[in-house]
Parts: sequence; C-alpha cells; structure tokens
Amino acid sequence: MQKVKVALIGAGLRGQNYTNFALEHPEEMQLVAVADPNRDRVEMLKQRHGIDETMCFTDWRDLLARPKLADAVLICTQDKMHFEPTMAALDAGYHVLLEKPMSPDPQECVVMGAKAERAGLIFSICHVLRYTNFFGTIKRLLEEGAIGRLMSIQHNENVGYWHQAHSFVRGNWSNTAASSPMILGKSCHDMDILLWLAGADCARISSFGTLSHFTADNAPAGAPKRCTDGCPAADTCLYYAPDVYLTEQAGWMALAISDDPSREARLKALEEGPYGRCVYHCSNDVVDHQVVNMLFDNEVTAAFTMSAFTQECSRTIKLMGTRGEIRGAMEKNEIELIRFGGSEPERIALEAAGGHVGHGGGDYGLMRDFLKLVQDGGQQESLTSAAKSVQSHLMAFAAEESRMAGRVVDMREFAASFSGS
Repeated sequence: MQKVKVALIGAGLRGQNYTNFALEHPEEMQLVAVADPNRDRVEMLKQRHGIDETMCFTDWRDLLARPKLADAVLICTQDKMHFEPTMAALDAGYHVLLEKPMSPDPQECVVMGAKAERAGLIFSICHVLRYTNFFGTIKRLLEEGAIGRLMSIQHNENVGYWHQAHSFVRGNWSNTAASSPMILGKSCHDMDILLWLAGADCARISSFGTLSHFTADNAPAGAPKRCTDGCPAADTCLYYAPDVYLTEQAGWMALAISDDPSREARLKALEEGPYGRCVYHCSNDVVDHQVVNMLFDNEVTAAFTMSAFTQECSRTIKLMGTRGEIRGAMEKNEIELIRFGGSEPERIALEAAGGHVGHGGGDYGLMRDFLKLVQDGGQQESLTSAAKSVQSHLMAFAAEESRMAGRVVDMREFAASFSGS
C-alpha cells in the first residue's frame, strides 16, 4: 500500500512520539510538514524527518492555507487549541487524528464530531488504551464470555505523586481555566475504556473529589515560591525541583521543561519557568483525588478512582461477572482470569512492553489503525472515532458537573443539552 503523508500541528512530546512511527516504519508513513510556534522544535523535526524548509511553519494557519499538502493532519496542540485547527483541517479535506481531550468545551466536541461525519472524513481521537494488548485482551475475554455476564468494574488510575506534581501541579494541565479539569485532561482515557468495556451507553453518573494536598496550607515552613530560591525543606521535600529535574535519570520530564537537555539549560528553566515552582505555591486548581460512579444501560456498574497519592504511574482493574473475575495491572502486562468453581487462576502474561511512555504499545497501535483507515478510504470505523469519543468525553464533563454541583447526572438529559449545529 502507498505510504500515508502526514502533517503535524503541535510538535510537543506527544506529537513527536506519534511521528516517530514514521522513522521506524517509513514504508507506511511520511511526515511532510510541521507547524509549531517553537522554532527549535520545528527545526528538530525538520532535521529528523528530512522535511523541506518550505513545509515548516510557526503558525498552523499558514500550513492549512496552502493547497492540500498531505493526506492527514495530526493535531497535538494544547487542549484549548484543538477546535480551531481541527475545524480548519476538516474544511480543507484532511483526515484528522486529534490528541485527547477533544476540547475542554463539550459543545465544541459535539460540533467537531458532527462536522467530520458530514464531510465523510476520518476523524480519530488519541484514546490509545483501546489499542493496547492489555485492554484488547480484556475486551476479547469479555466478548468470549470468559466470566459470564459482566456485572461490575473497579478501575484505578494511579497517577503517581511525582507525575501529579509534574503535569497537574506545575505543568500544562494544572489549571482548569487554562486547560481542562482533571477528569478530562488526564482521565478521559479511563472514561473511554470503561465505556468500551461496559459495552453499553452510560445512563447515570456521580462523582466526588477535591484538591486537598497541593495547596499553600501544606507548604513546609518558610518555603519560597520557587525551589531554587533557597528552600529550607530541600533535603526532605519529595518535590524539590532540582532533585527531580537535574539528575541524569530525569527522562521524559526533563525533556518537558527544556528542549535543550543540558544541565545548564534545565537549571535555567527551573529558575525562570513553571517547573521550578514550589508545588504548594502554584496556580493549580485541578483535583488530586477523585471517584466516579457509573451505571450503564445494560445494568453494568463501574467505580473509577483517580489518585495522585501512589508510587507507580499505573492502571489497575478488576472486572466481576456472573461466572468469574478478571484482574489486571496494565504496566505489568499481567491479567489474571478466575473462573468460579474452577481450578487455579489462569495468568496471562502479555508480550507488549508496558510503562508510561508509549502507553503499553497503544500509541503505535493507534497510528497503525489510523494509517490503515486513511489507506482504505475509511471503509471501516475507527476504534476511537469521534462518534465514540464524544460519548466518553460527555461522561467526563458529566462527572465534573456532578462533582461541582453535588448531584447525580442523567446522561441522556446532559447530552441533549448540546447539539452538533
């Protein structure tokens, strides 16, 4: 099959990760254009992918103003910057792969989905968990009836204290007004996977959660606004920025604070940028722990817990059916199948590498699916089409409505308040 030509709008870590697929599989995908306001990132991708200078832009509007220059566009900008380039790309006839969440505005989510359907274009959302061997195997076991009729799901997103501090206290997703509420920005993946596994529309939803720890009241005595300004708790604080970002093992978090990985550049980023701030003196307002309860149309119930206060950044799940249970730990790639009245539990060890980066193989699984859809002309529906993703996004919005208003939300009434016009 002919390789798919792709343009990238938004060259941050997520965009870079998806386009790395082209480097490993050049026969399937070619990155031919990039747009990002950070010229250093544009230059880096230009060199890495051999992009012509005339196809490098600092404004996505300039890219989309050109005659159509690729088959598809990957949109990996910040949450509040998704709607406008997506609508423009669809208007220009591009197939679109959009990073989650679709938008922090439910009306925009519905409008984008409706527009893609009218245009007959492929519009997939980066709900990568559906493409992992881990959740794919669980879905297969459910469809095969391995535990009888599914009745209940308990699902945990263990964010990790260090990941919460990096991304949701100091980082881009720390403030609802600037990005998204936590249930959308971080956990729309989980709403989506619960919708998929439950196998029916969500009927009612409720939620509780607060920001309890990462507040000024919990700051160490005498802690300054910035860690590099001589914090008296430097030797004991889990979140002391130089200990987090200036080590040799800082990994992807170091890349997030500075495009230049040198120690000098990272230190300057801590002294001047958001990642050097004391975690107790930031502008964050998203919750650091939350629970969501769901009832689906097929009477399946689900309980979801998101917590910052874990060691691992991981997902764990338990599914209970009339004839057995499934227990799993995504990052360990382990699934345990228990059949009632049977012998020892069956342990299923999966081959795909887990871990935070790459979402357990889901990132590349997503890319393969999207490219095949483009090559085939959209003859089959994506696992993560906008039509499906709008449903799970509305679940996240409804959960936040419930948390803020203190009431159970009827999903049909909630969805009916938005239209695709």
